[in-house]
Amino acid sequence: MNLMKTIAHYYRCVLTIVSPKLNTMVVYRTKFHKKLNLNKPETLNEKISWLKLNSYYDNELVKKCADKYKVRAYIEESGCGEILNKLIGVYHSPSDIPWSELPDRYALKYSIGSGCNLIVSDKNLIDTNGEEKKIQGWFKTKPYLGYSEMQYKGIKPCIVCEEYLGDDEGHFPLDYKFYCFNGKALYVMICVGREKGKPEYHFYDREWNFVPFQSLIDPHITKPNEIEKAFEYADILSKPFPFVRTDLYIVKHKIYFGELTFTSMGGFDTDITGDADRIMGSLIKLKID
Repeated sequence: MNLMKTIAHYYRCVLTIVSPKLNTMVVYRTKFHKKLNLNKPETLNEKISWLKLNSYYDNELVKKCADKYKVRAYIEESGCGEILNKLIGVYHSPSDIPWSELPDRYALKYSIGSGCNLIVSDKNLIDTNGEEKKIQGWFKTKPYLGYSEMQYKGIKPCIVCEEYLGDDEGHFPLDYKFYCFNGKALYVMICVGREKGKPEYHFYDREWNFVPFQSLIDPHITKPNEIEKAFEYADILSKPFPFVRTDLYIVKHKIYFGELTFTSMGGFDTDITGDADRIMGSLIKLKID
């Protein structure tokens, strides 16, 4: 993080402490160059912003499902336990991680926020001391502050260790992110190329028609045989929520749960098109509608 980004992040954190609403309004204007309409939100980003400041602010079910460890219980309770990746361990401090006892390949993820993951395809190649220091840094962060994602506030963090899902060459599996509106998954965004550091995102609808919500050229991604079942899982898991993104993986013809994301991009997704923002926003029904 360069100096300007560090200053901006600090400024956002301070604003959230003062007022999550004020921070959200300021960041939205900075990102979109217009005022955030919280009285009558219409777009996807506006409605996510409204949800995080209202329905999702102190919602116990949302908090449970935003926790990457506790959400496992919700998946079981929803009758979808078969899509849970095998749990290897849960650690409440970096010093608790039994590095030498872990399998040759595994995945570590911080239980709150995003971007804090360690995917290990060969444990003999990692610097455990360095990785432990990195994880110590995760525990010092407060992920809710930057973009006022208040569902993370108060969650006791931990490290979740699960089975490795990548291939033998260390490639990540395709990430299928289902956009769910009032209990119905209508679009899936597919993430490709993460291992190269240049991910691309492509939207398809339930009939596997390409939708130009972000990329404008159809990459002709092959439709997985399991995609209809994956949409059904996303329907089930999203049922209680006006909006949630249900992230799944499909590996060797088996579906695995990734996470539930309630405030995608913090409600500041500038990568989708204006039409996408309006179309998906119209699909979310809020209590104020």
